[in-house]
Amino acid sequence: MKVLFIGDIIGIPGYDLLKTFLTSIKSRYHIDFVVANAENITDGMGMLEKDALELLKLEIDVLTGGNHTMDKIQSHKFINENQQILRPLNYPKGAYGKGFGIFDLKSKGLKIAVVNLQGRVFMRTIDCPFRCFDSVIERIKAITNLVVVDFHAETTSEKVAFGWYADGRASAVIGTHTHIQTSDERILPGGTAYITDVGMTGAYDSVIGMKKEQSIKRFVYATPQKHEVAKDDLHVSGAVFEIDNLTGKAKSIERLFFPAFNSD
Repeated sequence: MKVLFIGDIIGIPGYDLLKTFLTSIKSRYHIDFVVANAENITDGMGMLEKDALELLKLEIDVLTGGNHTMDKIQSHKFINENQQILRPLNYPKGAYGKGFGIFDLKSKGLKIAVVNLQGRVFMRTIDCPFRCFDSVIERIKAITNLVVVDFHAETTSEKVAFGWYADGRASAVIGTHTHIQTSDERILPGGTAYITDVGMTGAYDSVIGMKKEQSIKRFVYATPQKHEVAKDDLHVSGAVFEIDNLTGKAKSIERLFFPAFNSD
């Protein structure tokens, strides 16, 4: 089967871009299942119900999150109840929402699991993502060998370490959060497709999706500035990977960045 993972969707510009191109991307790559990180869909921080539902209407199968997933308090109940939305598994016990799900792929008679984890280096202190992965992977493997992990973390070292830790147990470990696509996509020795960061889907005339003027002022003056979603120079970032249906091992991974920089 082929899975498309879409990098962090930034606000309405990111949504509009997907609305225009997602169907053609799925057709071109013969995609069976789509995962998208959507923690930045609402004004660049958080996920309101109305915005999440619009993304799901695009036939995205699962929306994953990270440190901004719960920023919109009015959406906590919705996140808790909607089976297609995940927040990091290693949030403290009792938090709204769920950290993994197992989904039916009826067209192929298969089940696929998606696990959402958040790193701890330079991030809010929560439970250990490595040990939380250990706590669920055997339960998941009893149902399906197809396991996709969104590892939402700040540092490349933590992401790379987790990739090696999950090698042979996850079909793919896809890094999110830093919004800058890395060029280290590969199949690890145990059969796990890996990329340190899949990038962002939104405006690149920006500082990681936000208007650059305010972002620059934050660095120059060391004072808070209002974040506003940027609108220009839009690109889709993602990765397409193929998984062996029986073993759950990855057969290939390809970075997706569309359109290319400076293309007409």
